[in-house]
Amino acid sequence: MASPGTFFEPQKLDASKLEIQRNPNPSKLIPPEGLRFGRYMTDHMLQVQWTLERGWQTPRILPYQKISLDPTACVFHYGFECFEGLKAYKDAEGRLRLFRPHMNMDRFKESAARVALPSFESEELIKLIAKFVRVEERKKGYSLYLRPVLVGTSGGLGVTCPTSALLYLVASPVGAYYGDRTNAISLEATNGSIATRAWPGGAGRHKVGGNYAPCVPPEKSAQMQGYQQCLWLFGEDDSITEAGSMNIFVAFGVPGSKRFQLVTPPLNGVILPGVTRDCILKLAIEKLMPLGWLISERKVTMSELVAASDAGEIYRVFGTGTAAIITPVESIRWGHRVIKCGPQGNNHGDPDEDLAQLLKGWIEDRQCGVEEHEWSVIVDEVER
Repeated sequence: MASPGTFFEPQKLDASKLEIQRNPNPSKLIPPEGLRFGRYMTDHMLQVQWTLERGWQTPRILPYQKISLDPTACVFHYGFECFEGLKAYKDAEGRLRLFRPHMNMDRFKESAARVALPSFESEELIKLIAKFVRVEERKKGYSLYLRPVLVGTSGGLGVTCPTSALLYLVASPVGAYYGDRTNAISLEATNGSIATRAWPGGAGRHKVGGNYAPCVPPEKSAQMQGYQQCLWLFGEDDSITEAGSMNIFVAFGVPGSKRFQLVTPPLNGVILPGVTRDCILKLAIEKLMPLGWLISERKVTMSELVAASDAGEIYRVFGTGTAAIITPVESIRWGHRVIKCGPQGNNHGDPDEDLAQLLKGWIEDRQCGVEEHEWSVIVDEVER
């Protein structure tokens, strides 16, 4: 045993030290059609403690339980918190898969750095997630939404870097996000006169809790008017940024031709660099561009959207995110104007398939291994 005052080199996150305590009272599976996003949790959780002196301690998979923290823990008072969201799937051969976990880990670490929380080894956390998914293995037909969270736990009322933290993971078996997955939603455009979601130099590109709570009151107001989410605008020109907690895409017609263009706002520090957003862009370049589509990341203003609507040039607007994958937008209210966002009424004629469903199908094929791709990581190969 080391004597008092002996220097301990902080330990790195080490998946090989994982301890597993299985829940003796597993819950019953709920039919997929009865699930709603985030309502039900699985039987276990992953926990790893960190301290400045010791580094990462023994990872443990435990029965799902409450967490006990000091009332002055810095997460409560100053928002030292970040999180991620990714999914696990079971393919037709019964193999468990994670979808683009490395991209999620990169973003998780960037978020942690933004709020002075400790870093970790991405491969080790992916190994722990893979082992957790194996413990929570579900029947075919379910996907498993995984929520890693990192919080500062050190006590005291001074605003300083956390000296202790807790990384934990919970999971939720999921079905549809907005009820029936085929249903489109309506948005209320919200500009800076009402609320601003994020701004240059802020933390809008990171998954930290402080980005979400202030958005809830405007969203509740929009919901009272019959709209599911806010379309967050920024600047005097009302530039489109995000839709609720989703990235936004707009498919326009190209004036003077029968071609289409797919546009999404650029990564300028104000929007979240979504994993599904990245998938859509890469799939569009790979599969739509050869068909004559123009694909771009650029500013889109509400005035441009109105002009395109008046000219019959809007084909489809949709949001993207890990939970819902792709959610079509039916309409957007901007002031006294309601903009219709579906394919009806455009001047180009519709492509052979609805764009949102087409892209969603391409992503799901890669998620579930129908199309083998590097984005889909087989759990058995991670665990080796």
